Amino acid sequence: MKKIVSFLMLLMISSQAFPNVGVPSIFSDNMVLQRNAEVKIWGWAKAGEEVKIRTSWSDEELTTTADNMAHWEITLSTPDIRGAQEINITGYNEIILKNVLLGEVWLVSGQSNMEWSADAGITNAEEAIAGAENTNIRFFAVEHRTAESPQQDLGGTWVASTPETMKYFSAIGYFFGKKLHEELDVPVGIINSSWGGTPAEVWMPEESVENNERLSKASKMIPESEWWPNVPGSLYNAMIHPAIPFKVAGFLWYQGESNSNNADYYEETFSTLIESWRSKWQEELPFYYAQIAPFDYGDNFSGVKVRDAQRRVLKLPKTGMVMTSDIGNIHDIHPRNKLDVGLRFANLALKEVYEMEITGAYAPLFDHIETDNRTLKVYFKNAEGLRIDKNNADSQFEIAGEDKEFHPAKAKLKNEVVQLRAKQVKNPKYVRFSWGNMSTSNLFNAAGLPASSFTTEY
Repeated sequence: MKKIVSFLMLLMISSQAFPNVGVPSIFSDNMVLQRNAEVKIWGWAKAGEEVKIRTSWSDEELTTTADNMAHWEITLSTPDIRGAQEINITGYNEIILKNVLLGEVWLVSGQSNMEWSADAGITNAEEAIAGAENTNIRFFAVEHRTAESPQQDLGGTWVASTPETMKYFSAIGYFFGKKLHEELDVPVGIINSSWGGTPAEVWMPEESVENNERLSKASKMIPESEWWPNVPGSLYNAMIHPAIPFKVAGFLWYQGESNSNNADYYEETFSTLIESWRSKWQEELPFYYAQIAPFDYGDNFSGVKVRDAQRRVLKLPKTGMVMTSDIGNIHDIHPRNKLDVGLRFANLALKEVYEMEITGAYAPLFDHIETDNRTLKVYFKNAEGLRIDKNNADSQFEIAGEDKEFHPAKAKLKNEVVQLRAKQVKNPKYVRFSWGNMSTSNLFNAAGLPASSFTTEY
């Protein structure tokens, strides 16, 4: 009923309001628009009002008319040029967007580890803050809001990177953007829409959860909290939907800790979130995410189940996962090394999206198994230089037979294939690796990146 009332109010407002041309706050001075792209600019005006747009990089004047919902939209072609640009939007009134840059735009989202800022405490914070002055790196921090229905505007404004603005912004987002700017030599804009303590369900359209019996069931397992939202769709409505269809190069995501209560459903939940965002943006955009770090989630396997679910989501196209198990802290759910997370995200994007020759973009990933009598062989992707950490050399592999009773296995590396045996298992069929909430992977490739936890039991 509330949604119906909201729609009727919007209809009434649309027919009377917007005597002036207006745009959402994501279109402001100092913004970054995606270069070499077809970029949509939209806003509001009186129904039937003609809206014209001119840009400093083109002599062409574009014209459209506000529809009966007082909405208008124009598509701009953006070149790859440097320097500050202007956009003039004219109707009953005139809006001039100044100091606009054309470059690479990424949206970062998730919970507290993505939101975590240098001011909150990160490794080498003072050095990072002091070196943050860069007018070619821009931030848009989305204000915390919830909503019962999809909204039209975000809270926030674009600002250039300075020590003062950077220290309150997503540290991972900043380090990612800084690395992209250094390697590509283009402006970079980072939109940060994140909120600590939030489960994935709040970041996806409500219908994606409620119309799926399993996801609806899983959402009811999320504990009530007075500190952060837990209603499906509430942050999507207020903090994601208003940004659609703002042109971005891709998404970065760091979340999963708050889904440990329904970890058995996380693979489907997270996959649905990715697919829903791509559907709303009407583009199969790159979606890269950080695997949550090992932490003491209790006596169950909830944390490692989330990590394995994240690994399994890699079956979706144009996804990538950065590892954090070697730079985490099993006693702190907020590891302070945000620099390496940002750099690993950047290496992945530089390799996949920008097709640069980057070494160290991929961590070892489980591929398949073969059995040879009582020996089980484990094959990995990205296994060049596969090695077991000498300082943590105890085998983290376990194998099981048909009964799925796992036993510690002796591990031997030969030609980058792990060979496993356990005296209790005569006919091995299943294997799991680093299977514990606090287990820190000890298997690395030549790039120095750790292998993900995994299990083949389901």
